[in-house]
Amino acid sequence: MKLRHLFVLCCSATFAIGAHADIYKRVDEDGHVTYSSVPIKGAKKLHLEPLPTMAPPAKPRNNEGSSDFRVNSETQNRRDSTRRKILEDELATEEKALEDARAKQKEGQSFPEMFKDANGQPNPDVAKFQEKANNLQEDVSSHEKNIEALKTELSHLK
Repeated sequence: MKLRHLFVLCCSATFAIGAHADIYKRVDEDGHVTYSSVPIKGAKKLHLEPLPTMAPPAKPRNNEGSSDFRVNSETQNRRDSTRRKILEDELATEEKALEDARAKQKEGQSFPEMFKDANGQPNPDVAKFQEKANNLQEDVSSHEKNIEALKTELSHLK
């Protein structure tokens, strides 16, 4: 049994030695850099230090001032009012976009996509019409969700 352990130890030591490789660096006349694991004419062997296996010690954090840091009420009120104004502007923009999307949806339902058959007669293209209707409905739904999210955000403000 000890012989088997000795054999495994010798094999793993052999494989570990085979994993080591020298690195050579060559810079040609044009300034091109070539790295290789085999010696090249004009190349210099690089002596690289192994990477550290332990992480460097963490720098102590300075928590002074952060525990009692507060913004004065005037500044906070200004920030809150600015945020409310931005959200209200976004809400107005989304409501206008929803109106436009609904108008496009209504218009799209009124005018189905047409194609001409072999006889030159116009016929409705049901697949294109359905795809167009789905896209318009997705636009309307997207704007409705945005409006709902903005209203929720506005309700959370003081």
